[in-house]
This record gives sequence, C-alpha cells and structure tokens, in this order.
Amino acid sequence: MSTSTFTAARHQASTLHLPPGAWLTVLDCLCERFSAISREQWLDRIARGRVLDGEGRPISVDLPYKEGLRIHYFREVPDEKPIPVQESILYVDDHLVVVDKPHFLPVIPSGGYVEQTLLRRLIRRLDNPHLVPLHRIDRHTAGLVIFSADPQSRSAYQSLFPTRQIEKRYEAIAPALPQLSFPLVHKSRLVDGVPFFRTQEVEGTCNSETLVQVREKNGDLWRYSLFPVTGKKHQLRVHMTALGASICNDPFYPQVSADADAEDDYDKPLKLLAQGLRFIDPVTGQEREFESRITLQW
Repeated sequence: MSTSTFTAARHQASTLHLPPGAWLTVLDCLCERFSAISREQWLDRIARGRVLDGEGRPISVDLPYKEGLRIHYFREVPDEKPIPVQESILYVDDHLVVVDKPHFLPVIPSGGYVEQTLLRRLIRRLDNPHLVPLHRIDRHTAGLVIFSADPQSRSAYQSLFPTRQIEKRYEAIAPALPQLSFPLVHKSRLVDGVPFFRTQEVEGTCNSETLVQVREKNGDLWRYSLFPVTGKKHQLRVHMTALGASICNDPFYPQVSADADAEDDYDKPLKLLAQGLRFIDPVTGQEREFESRITLQW
C-alpha cells in the first residue's frame, strides 16, 4: 500500500493502540477488547485485509501481541439498513468535491452507520479512496459538505475552517420571535450535555457565536438565515432554542423526543439547511461560492 493510499484509508478506519495485557497475538487482544465481535468475525476481517498494522499492511492471524502496537481496523455493521435518501454532487475538480447531503444521512461512519454514510457513498461513486470531509454537519441537517479529493492540497483547504476564512450560511424554519429585534447576535458558552449526544448552554466565557436574521415570515413560523461564527456541535439548534424558537422537527431540543438510535421519520426532517459556503480558494486564489439546491418546505 502506497503512503498516500494508506493515509486516505486511515481516515476511514478506527485506530487502536494495544493496551497492556498478556495476550499471545493481536487477534487474541482484539477478541477480548471487543467482546461483542466474535472471533470468527475478526478472522474474516483479517482474511479480507480489513485489519492493518501501523504501516498500513494487512496483519496475519498470528501477529504477536505487543503493548502499544498501533492497529487500524475498518468498522462493519452487520445487516446495516439502507437510508432511503440520495446525495447530489454539485461540483468536482482535482482538489474539491461539493455535495448536497440530504437529511438523515451521516457524513462519516459512526455508531450504527458505516456504508450508509456520505463518505462511503462518494468513495464508491467517484472511485476515489482519498476523499476526506473538510468539515461536517450532523446527520439531521441537510445541505453543503465539502470534501478534499487530493492529499497534496488538503491542508490548505483544512486551514480555512479553524482560521474562519470561510463564510457559512444556514437556513432554518422555526417559530416566530416577534418580541425580538433582528438581526441579532447570540453568544454563549456551550458544553457537552446530557444525554451525551446533546449540547447545552452554561454560565462562563462565551465560546460560540451566531448571527440570526429573519428572511421570511409565514404566520407562526419564520424562515431564518443563520451565520455561525464558530462551529460547536449543535450550535445553531441550541442557540435557536435559547432564543425561544427551537427549529421545527428537532428531536433533541428543547427536549429529547427521540433516542439517538430511534427509527427516523422521513416525513419530518429537521428544518435546518447548510445553504451557502463562500471562501477564497487557497490554491487558485479565486473566490468560490456554492449554494445548496435543497429547499426547506414550510
């Protein structure tokens, strides 16, 4: 496996540094460490080259155990359910792939989703194992996601996000807020919430900021434009809830109405859309602007 191919594969795999123990082989360690996965399953994965050493080489079933040894393994979910939504590729060049992600589709493998993720679908469609998302939106949110297609230029594009050189615009449908004056800026401190998949506001130094504008009014519901200055988990969903207008069909805010692994109701998507992205291309120097083709229905 070439260095570039291994680097791309590593982004799709999970990594384990073998813990202290008295195992004879790496296989023995994996079987005990992940007891929910049978020995037969690990043998099958190893036979198919789905478990790699630190250099990206498929391991053998009798590879001796060594504490601290780095192992990469590809997660697999038996009988993974298809997600009946379809992504749309909006733009492709040597460096970037821009995609409209539908509601309910995860960007990367996590939890019970591996093959039914935007990343795995694009790798198959474009036959490019080097694809890596430059940013993420959560599973319930629809809209624009940009992928790096070339490891050589990846770091230049990745730097746009932490240095806030990319303008992100979202759209949301939520209850009207006639008591507030717009546009407004909401700032707060966000931390991990309870259950683990939620985020909450607490007292303290602000670490999140969102500009909120009203775009359209329709009785008790308004269409908002949201401009996140920062990119905390569930930031827009939490900020709108804090203002008194939780985004329509949100299963987690203001209260949890569905478990993280509950069956999706495809007739009730979260009314949140990553609608626009604009930045100066660090490779070409040209201004780039992308617009989602998805429309949030009232």
